[in-house]
Amino acid sequence: MSEYVEEAVEHRRLIIAGTGIAGLTAAIYAGRSNNDPLVLEGDEPGGQLTLTTEVDNYPGFPEGISGPELVNNMKEQAERFGAELDHGIVVDVTGLGESEDGTDAPPFRVEMRDGDVYTCDAFIAASGASARTLGVPGEDELMGYGLSTCATCDGAFFRDEDMLVIGGGDAAMEEANFLTKFADTVYIAHRRDEFRAEDHWIDRIMDKVDDGEVEILWNTELTELHGTPEDGIDHASLVRHPAGHPKEKLEAGEEDVESFEMDVGAVFYAIGHTPNAGYLEGTGVELDDEGYLITQGGRDGGQTATDVPGIFGAGDVVDHHYQQAVTAAGMGSEAALDADDWLEERERADELGVEAVAEAAASDD
Repeated sequence: MSEYVEEAVEHRRLIIAGTGIAGLTAAIYAGRSNNDPLVLEGDEPGGQLTLTTEVDNYPGFPEGISGPELVNNMKEQAERFGAELDHGIVVDVTGLGESEDGTDAPPFRVEMRDGDVYTCDAFIAASGASARTLGVPGEDELMGYGLSTCATCDGAFFRDEDMLVIGGGDAAMEEANFLTKFADTVYIAHRRDEFRAEDHWIDRIMDKVDDGEVEILWNTELTELHGTPEDGIDHASLVRHPAGHPKEKLEAGEEDVESFEMDVGAVFYAIGHTPNAGYLEGTGVELDDEGYLITQGGRDGGQTATDVPGIFGAGDVVDHHYQQAVTAAGMGSEAALDADDWLEERERADELGVEAVAEAAASDD
């Protein structure tokens, strides 16, 4: 243990990984609780909200606010309450102690990609989940300008436009269903000839197909997006093949691959997210099959605690369902409060232990 402590840049009471809405809210609450949090930005500073040009559904901003502006405001607020924000990507967290069940225990060694090492008493994982993308031409330029990974966040901006959803799972069905509130027609492009979503969602979408609100493009994949940040998406290029997976067929030079263009005002990726939690894999923190943190939950507090004492989770790295800024903020506040309670209880236990030793020594005299 001593060699790890000696190599540390410094020891902190609390470290928070992530500067998205969850991490910054946790930083605000932790700073107000005098927990001197160090907040590490990660490889997506500000989180996915920085990819959203306009946020209309975050409470308190009736005229809307840009994603980057909201994040910057929260950074300033966190710093005002004593949080320290620093660049850096966490690559590994290791407990320097060991709990009774053999899992890691505090203090924690936090290793950064640049080689720096911190130690801390408590750790909040708020490192988010990265939306999966396709890597097609035009994607980087148009992300946030007609291309989105969140229909709930951005669908209303494209009212009365034709919209294209990419995907075939539950997320794609849910996104498409939501977009019918605003779109002229919602098109769903799926690379196979059957969805992998639950029957419940498939039935709902098929009802929308019957009503003319949704059209399904089977065995179809997106190959390119066209437009500009100033004017948004103009149209999309796609390919299809009767046997599915048309991009593979195209690359293999097979025949019967049809290329075509679609005039759409917005494109929504719904092909899943990858939680940014790999740095916790060796700690004993329980992850689900997709890599999301599993927290304890319950009605008596501690909703954000993991099964490793002193490690807490908040935001999209835990929540694979809602993934909204406001729910991330709520979880961030819970994580900071849970961490504060845990730190105080640990200190009280240490103090009682010292007192018990002193009393025992006095009685021996």
